[in-house]
Amino acid sequence: MSLRLLYLIFMGVTGWLLLLGRSSASKDVELLVLRHEVAVLRRTNPKPRMDWADRALFAAMIRLLPKPLRAHRLVTPGTILRWHRRLIAKKWAYPHRIGRPPIDHDVAVLIERVAKENHTWGYQGIQGDLLKLGHRVGASTIRRVLQRLRIPPAPIRYTDTTWRQFLRTQASTMLACDFFHADCAITLKRVYVFFVLEVGSR
Repeated sequence: MSLRLLYLIFMGVTGWLLLLGRSSASKDVELLVLRHEVAVLRRTNPKPRMDWADRALFAAMIRLLPKPLRAHRLVTPGTILRWHRRLIAKKWAYPHRIGRPPIDHDVAVLIERVAKENHTWGYQGIQGDLLKLGHRVGASTIRRVLQRLRIPPAPIRYTDTTWRQFLRTQASTMLACDFFHADCAITLKRVYVFFVLEVGSR
């Protein structure tokens, strides 16, 4: 107990000696900062909330204190720097674009059309055709657009055709036929008919 008392007396005397070496202006600034800290602490309990006026006052007055005393205040220099970074971020905030810019809708429609009309073309083939039309699009972008439209790659897209597409491409070599009968009401006879039609010429 006596050692603790001696330690406190020693620290008090040391602080008093350091206080004698400081100027009156520095003492006055420290008193003003301490008073304002007490006023802020009395507003809310347990965590104080400061408005913009409190921040401005602390930022202006703490810089006048000696360097060893700045780290033991309610507002430290790191807090003031954080306030400054937030202020700069709000003042000079630019839109942050994450990822690649979205592709134009007309280009996406053109990619879909070229892919559906040319089943054997891969991503690079579509890319070259678009380049001829004046659209510079990457192969990865074309792949992403076709995946979004649920259009498979070239080998799968070439084999996975619908009946309408198959008939349209093979119409010139196909024949449509039908076999039926017709009953004649006058002669009471049944006539059998075998009907053949060229699909290409109809």
